[in-house]
Amino acid sequence: MPELPEVETVCRGLAGVLEGHRLLRVVLRRKDLRIPFPPRLAARLTGRKVEQIRRRAKYMLVDLDGGEVLIIHLGMSGRMVIDKHGSPPEKHDHVILTTDDGVEIRFNDPRRFGLMTLAPREGLAKHKLFHHLGPDPLTDEFTPASLSATLKGRKTSIKAALLDQRIVVGVGNIYACESLYRAGISPLRKAGTVAGVRAERLVPAIKAVLFEAIAAGGSSLRDHVQPSGELGYFQHAWKVYGREGESCACAGGASGRKGGNKGMGVVRRITQGGRSTFYCPACQG
Repeated sequence: MPELPEVETVCRGLAGVLEGHRLLRVVLRRKDLRIPFPPRLAARLTGRKVEQIRRRAKYMLVDLDGGEVLIIHLGMSGRMVIDKHGSPPEKHDHVILTTDDGVEIRFNDPRRFGLMTLAPREGLAKHKLFHHLGPDPLTDEFTPASLSATLKGRKTSIKAALLDQRIVVGVGNIYACESLYRAGISPLRKAGTVAGVRAERLVPAIKAVLFEAIAAGGSSLRDHVQPSGELGYFQHAWKVYGREGESCACAGGASGRKGGNKGMGVVRRITQGGRSTFYCPACQG
């Protein structure tokens, strides 16, 4: 599933071809994705000007003139692809948006776990898709103090907590593993114990990993491509994810603490909550 860096990358890629432009033609090639399309969606979008594209968690928000927001989620396999050449639609191009300068943006989703719906911009934070969400990790709202307070008393693992959208949004499995490694924190540690000094390491680690991933265009495993069709390449910078059995690159511990086992760490894979976790026991204490 596309995680925060992939969705942010898609938003940025679409901004250049959508913001300030009108949607002259909208084609829906089926009646639904994960949920049914709103009634008359194509007609309600046609002629509308796109004012801004932004992100909330793993959702793309397309602000339209008239006060409505087009909400898009890529699901497991969705992608937004820019076509400037009038190529024939592919089998899984379920929604095609054509702008006033002839550019097509195609929502391609083979597994159809994505969604596209409309909502009023006013009161959007209270929408059923958003009202329960925690802070965005790339904002000033997400701090060591706020994370410590949210985790207080929680007995679940810190890895599971980072995937809980009520605690922090959009981090996802890959970036949770990479952030915990960079902070030198075991994914098995109880979330309630990640406070004070540990939270002061973890929060900047999360932010740094996410910003670096965005700069690299995200991680391309199976389905993610940027709207231009270019792959992301942050997967080449992974330190632990997908590296089971390989030597860890730790030097004095991933967090730079003294006493690390330089060159001695080996990446392990365990299962937590039905998902793979990769970490280095030698330097994630």
